[in-house]
Amino acid sequence: MFNFHETRAGVRGLVESGVTTVPPLFVAPTPPVTSPRRFSLPSVDLSLPRARAAVLVRAFARSYGIFQVTSHGVPPGAVASALYAIRAFNEQPFAARSRFYTTEAHASRAVTYATVPIPRPTDDEPATAPLMCWRDSLLVRFDHRQDPDVRGIPTMCRDTLLEYRYMLTSLGWKVADLLLEGLGVGAERLGELGGCLMQCHYHPPCPEPGRVLGSREHTDAGLFTVLAQDGVGGLQVRLDDGDWVDVAPVPGALLVNVGDLLKVVSNDEYKSMEHRVVSKSTQEARVSIALFFNPVKHGKSDFFGPLPELVTAEKPARYRSLTWIQMLDNRSDLGHAKPSSLDHFRIPLN
Repeated sequence: MFNFHETRAGVRGLVESGVTTVPPLFVAPTPPVTSPRRFSLPSVDLSLPRARAAVLVRAFARSYGIFQVTSHGVPPGAVASALYAIRAFNEQPFAARSRFYTTEAHASRAVTYATVPIPRPTDDEPATAPLMCWRDSLLVRFDHRQDPDVRGIPTMCRDTLLEYRYMLTSLGWKVADLLLEGLGVGAERLGELGGCLMQCHYHPPCPEPGRVLGSREHTDAGLFTVLAQDGVGGLQVRLDDGDWVDVAPVPGALLVNVGDLLKVVSNDEYKSMEHRVVSKSTQEARVSIALFFNPVKHGKSDFFGPLPELVTAEKPARYRSLTWIQMLDNRSDLGHAKPSSLDHFRIPLN
């Protein structure tokens, strides 16, 4: 893994070198299997009357934990420009993009560009290398307490991404209001929200698509995520019976995905759905941009648990209070985020 990162070429560099087989670092232990079942993601038209939109958001967040939104107010051109900017950045010549490549992980770093996972400075080469996903990622962390340090964002996509983040933040507030209204509580119950992390993923074409994962199976940690993707496809969700099914891209729609923290504060009224990305093409790259929304207060003394309004004698609290740091540490200890990552905080039923 260390040697791979030292090349600063990323997965895009492997493709440029003409590899015809997938390097062992990227080979999934079990080839991903996709069910042939057709699955249509539920959709909410945000131009509907607010009360109707809230009913739909509640229904879909309870049943699926993931849904798409249309008439969301983000101009199609803004989404297309952001996706194009990420594609253009990753498809620069090696010399232009490699100077941004990050070879060591630092929690304080505002901007990271690399193939994840990245070793920490104190890490030794692991005896068993972790599975690396077939993608290169530009990660931008925003500090709610001050203007973001944008100097680390590559200039060729900086203005486009900051404008996109501004538009998505406005949409995020609207989505948060509807999610909380669906629970029968006011938006102020979670305090101020922020789009704290932007993940821009570039999945290069793969010579052996059936042997890799573009993103491992996981649930998101925070309150919710808003995702934009191009038309290549590859996103999949795991249904209750265990089948993995494709989520076909819908032009003009954005995806909203409920995270584990919202599942906790909703006292299991909402679900967080397991999802992954598979490689679909030997010829075409996939691009996506995810903005993760979390409470801006998430220090060691900021605890989250089921909202009191959602706890009754018939439905007692399902989780003990936890901090954001405790949740992330537990997910890290498990090695990867799965639905079972919340079991550590679950209160046993009598």
